[in-house]
Amino acid sequence: MVGGFTLCSMEHSTTMSTSTATNEREEAAEQQAEPSAPAFRGRIAIIGAGSIGESLLAGLVASGIDPKRITATNRTAERGQELAERYGVQVTDDNNGAVAEADVVFLCVKPHQILELLEDVSTDIADADTQPVLVSMAAGICLHAMEEAVSSAGAPIVRVMPNTPMLVGKGVLAAAFGRFVDDEQREQIAELLSAAGTYVEVKESQLDAVTALSGSGPAYFFLLAEALVDAGVSLGLPRDLAAELASATAAGAGAMLERTPDPAALRAGVSSPAGTTVAAIRELEESGLRGALYRATEACAERSAEMGRK
Repeated sequence: MVGGFTLCSMEHSTTMSTSTATNEREEAAEQQAEPSAPAFRGRIAIIGAGSIGESLLAGLVASGIDPKRITATNRTAERGQELAERYGVQVTDDNNGAVAEADVVFLCVKPHQILELLEDVSTDIADADTQPVLVSMAAGICLHAMEEAVSSAGAPIVRVMPNTPMLVGKGVLAAAFGRFVDDEQREQIAELLSAAGTYVEVKESQLDAVTALSGSGPAYFFLLAEALVDAGVSLGLPRDLAAELASATAAGAGAMLERTPDPAALRAGVSSPAGTTVAAIRELEESGLRGALYRATEACAERSAEMGRK
């Protein structure tokens, strides 16, 4: 008995060592420092301000980029007005005009629209005083195909695989650089992408795997959270309470992974011998969760590669 309450199970609290907890508190304190605003002072165009485009836009503005330096394009006036009011950026339906005035152009349209878009703005790129860096945020379309679609020789092109947590500054953005991107442009793109989350540079040959892991990854976690909510309801919890518990648990587990990127060790830390968590983990393993993730990511990577071959 403690404070009048019976301690039925303390497996989760007792398995976390004092040193681990101390390390996590120290690491959390180190992460309190605010990142500095990007030094980039050029003009930015975001072509296609849908979910990915807006996520990037939100990250750039939150990082300290002057919204007046950003032009976003969208086909509908209502959506454009919404973006202008929310972020203070310029909005237009004129892709050509936005590209012509930009130093960096983020292409945030659907994959099947990328090559047609590049062909359409090729003249604007060629006529620009300074050739803009073109950054594709679309899955599957390779650098060579995009370089071929631009009539202007030597166009600097970057291929990026982002994910939607950019909207809250927690995205993962993996970039592969084309052959015409110079060192200064590479640094500029790295700085801008870092404003929206975790930035990594990869080989283009790795991007299909990156798509399968981080690009589509948020959906896997959302599906797991959805299943946990349904399981909680099945166990008798009200749906709103089950949703709150699942969401808060996911957020907390994610924060711990950021500080200690060793999921096996973290899982072991809450898994006492013959305890409740071990019973649950055994059921998940026997049900094929690990194998399902292998198959899911393989299917995703194959689909990404297939899109690039079309």
